[in-house]
Amino acid sequence: MGTATLAATGLLFSSLEAWSENPAKTQAKPGFQLKIMATDWGFEGSLDEYCAKAKKAGYDGIEIWWSLDPQKQTEIFQAVRHYGLDLGFLCGGYQSDPVAHLSTFKQMVDGAAHNTHQRPLYINCHSGRDYFSFEQNKSFIDYTLEVGKQTGIRIMHETHRSRMLFAAPVARHYIESVPDLRLTFDVSHWCNVSESLLSDQPENLELALSRVDHIHARIGHPEGPQVNDPRAPEWDNAVKAHFAWWDKVIARKRQNGELMTILTEFGPPDYMPTLPYTREPLADQWAINEYMMQTLRKRYA
Repeated sequence: MGTATLAATGLLFSSLEAWSENPAKTQAKPGFQLKIMATDWGFEGSLDEYCAKAKKAGYDGIEIWWSLDPQKQTEIFQAVRHYGLDLGFLCGGYQSDPVAHLSTFKQMVDGAAHNTHQRPLYINCHSGRDYFSFEQNKSFIDYTLEVGKQTGIRIMHETHRSRMLFAAPVARHYIESVPDLRLTFDVSHWCNVSESLLSDQPENLELALSRVDHIHARIGHPEGPQVNDPRAPEWDNAVKAHFAWWDKVIARKRQNGELMTILTEFGPPDYMPTLPYTREPLADQWAINEYMMQTLRKRYA
């Protein structure tokens, strides 16, 4: 092994050790729990193999799209019961017409929230579109607030490109207009949209952080929603920025004695950068997500 490789390896493990340390924090109140979920995004095996691998790796549960197919629903519930995993559902629509989009969204949310098999820890929503009007998008929030009150299930709306909360200043308008809006914080999208690590938007960030109940733990950067490998030293500034935001959310959850859920969500190609022509991924997606899970657990549990 060459000197340069040894030096890079040393930096990698130094970074892991640093981010595994707990930040300064107060004693957690009773009720605080940390649940870390595995994504099926990019997993090429069967549902059973995915659940088995997530369990073996040490995840608490899985986050997966709710399916309108009853057979697929049965497969999901059988697998998570077999492996003793918690469950979070993704729900959303896809149509360009707001009325049709909302109709599909409602079917998804209703099915996930009212299923008779296993109560999800949460429902995460890909809500509306960036080109829908404020009132059209607000109807998605209003509907989930009703379902949340009926069921007691935490329902959050994700800060995601192309969706309703695609940028920090846009999200601020919704947050200020809807006091009960709760967020899934995937801040990597906002870094990409703003071409920055958001240092010029502290008020928008602080307001958003006060509404976060769920985190998608992917590291973004000014030119993209996913660094190639968060263990690489060249991404140190981006890693530090994301952990600083997450630290604030975890501190609030610990202080309030509340459940905190996190999904490790580094994705496959084309989120994962690849080599030209061969499209070979530059890093191992599953290994990165496991690294994130272990680091988050050591830092926050």
